[in-house]
Amino acid sequence: MPEPIHDLVDIGANLTHDSFDPDRDAVIQRALAAGVRRMIVTGASPEGSVHALEMARVQPGVLYATAGIHPHHAAEFTPASAALLRRLAGNIETVAVGECGLDYYRNFSLAPIQRNAFAGQLAIATEVNKPVFLHQRDAHADFTAILREYQAELSGGVAHCFTGGRAEMEEYLEMGLYIGITGWLCDERRGQDLQAAVPHLPLDRLLLETDAPYLVPRDLPVKLAGRRNEPSILPHILHTVARLMRLDAAEVAMAATRNTENLFKLQN
Repeated sequence: MPEPIHDLVDIGANLTHDSFDPDRDAVIQRALAAGVRRMIVTGASPEGSVHALEMARVQPGVLYATAGIHPHHAAEFTPASAALLRRLAGNIETVAVGECGLDYYRNFSLAPIQRNAFAGQLAIATEVNKPVFLHQRDAHADFTAILREYQAELSGGVAHCFTGGRAEMEEYLEMGLYIGITGWLCDERRGQDLQAAVPHLPLDRLLLETDAPYLVPRDLPVKLAGRRNEPSILPHILHTVARLMRLDAAEVAMAATRNTENLFKLQN
């Protein structure tokens, strides 16, 4: 087992998820022991965004938060929730607006409602001068069309949990986005397009994330209780990225951490 690299950042951990309620503190301690020194807690609903900020305030410098409404919850984007997100995003512990975007794969919200919520959150991001934490699945054309309307005014962003291929990745790179890589990369069934794209990802645009509790890497050599992913697994994703890029893991880790600090304005 390689020695831990002690300066990793998990940019996308859903630590407000109720599966972490019994042992959240232990999960964070395992992450720290594995070299994951900082974690960004994803806000995916109004309530979840409030909780993410509360968590970040309890462990400053270790936990940070985002404030957003996931496309699955797009119907919850109202004038009142928009005002709440604006207030949450104004806090120093909140480093991005989102998770926001479009998801036409699940379609838990109607597409027009998703597009309205997405555009509204991009507008908030331009107001508060924070980057965006982006979600896109099976909605690339609409997603990029809306994003381009706000691109010039945005303070950057990340294509969170990127699962596409090289052409889609290069379009996001051309738009100035960072690319968030998860354990999807470790899936020999679904991750082949991503595995082919990663060697072409510029090192200065790479971010690392687990999307815990989701997306347990399929090739993980240890079993996780309840198939629940957690931030301590991030080094496994790092080493997979490094192998595909044919680079030393420490070099990849250093670049990903530097990119994270630059995008989200994290203190070192």
